Amino acid sequence: MRKYVFVASHAWFLSLLIYAPTLDKQVQGQYVDQKEPFQIPGCTPLRPEDVVDPMLDRNDKQYQEYLGFCNGIPKGDGVLVNTWETLQQKDLESLRNRNLLGGILKAPVYAVGPLVRLPDSEMSQGIEWLTHWLDGQPEESVIYVSFGSGGTMSCEQMTELAWGLELSGQRFIWVLRAPIDAADAAFFTTGSDGRDEGGSKLSKYLPEGFSSRTYNVGVLVSEWGPQVDILRHPSVGGFLSHCGWNSALESITNGVPMIAWPLYAEQRMNATLFVEELGVAVRPRVLPTKKVVDRDEIASVVREIMVVEEDCNKVKKKNPIREGVKAIQRSAVEALSKGGALAQVVATGEE
Repeated sequence: MRKYVFVASHAWFLSLLIYAPTLDKQVQGQYVDQKEPFQIPGCTPLRPEDVVDPMLDRNDKQYQEYLGFCNGIPKGDGVLVNTWETLQQKDLESLRNRNLLGGILKAPVYAVGPLVRLPDSEMSQGIEWLTHWLDGQPEESVIYVSFGSGGTMSCEQMTELAWGLELSGQRFIWVLRAPIDAADAAFFTTGSDGRDEGGSKLSKYLPEGFSSRTYNVGVLVSEWGPQVDILRHPSVGGFLSHCGWNSALESITNGVPMIAWPLYAEQRMNATLFVEELGVAVRPRVLPTKKVVDRDEIASVVREIMVVEEDCNKVKKKNPIREGVKAIQRSAVEALSKGGALAQVVATGEE
């Protein structure tokens, strides 16, 4: 029986996994203390500040476990990666080229994405009020704010985010979790504080009067929101996201540009990909895990993706980020269409 490795993230991340054992031999000291980007054959160099979490501390047991996983990938009969050919052609070519990363991997790589969740009617029960609210908003006028199933932030950062959303003047849906004020404030937490529709039990963490001042333009959702349904709605025009790959694919495949707010795992790497290579996102000047992003900067990046300017003739100007994500959305649809990349992979397997 053939054995395949499935990488739920993207091809640049897979490239790092394949090359990590080589970097382990080449690099002296901690990765984060290096001054120059790490060269990955045939791929975009990786900045030290963008390394994945297991590479943050080489003395940690998790790093050795990570290397063990990386060394195990070439032992499979093939690798399936959740991306598509036209999205990451350069990285995929390196992974298949025996003179580049393919010489290490020595196994075929199949781009089988984008694999994304479908709307779940059962999960969406009880929140019809949210869809009703979205139905009443103008097209692409709402920014969705969510940091995934595990992302959270300090109380100070939550305050600044609230003020930033208010100062931006844009409509929003914000999935709220109780803040934690600790050094590892960005890491996974399930939260436990309230699950009411409007997030009123969490309003104590927000600026005084925030809920009432933004009542007509914003919605607070406690703990969890039906993300797939929200991003598919035509009224949604932006996503302030932690940059998890699954969430990002849900955004891209619905033509929704992002504000990159990476927190953990490979999300810093993802943010760089979205902003600098794919051009589907903007991000604050500093990493949110390193420094509090202030309200003015938050308002600025929100307006950057949400506000559509007009020329002197009242004709709407094109937003390059919005145009870019729409183009990638079309390529994603093509990849999943009949005769697309996934269909070809299935056909190859059957042969």
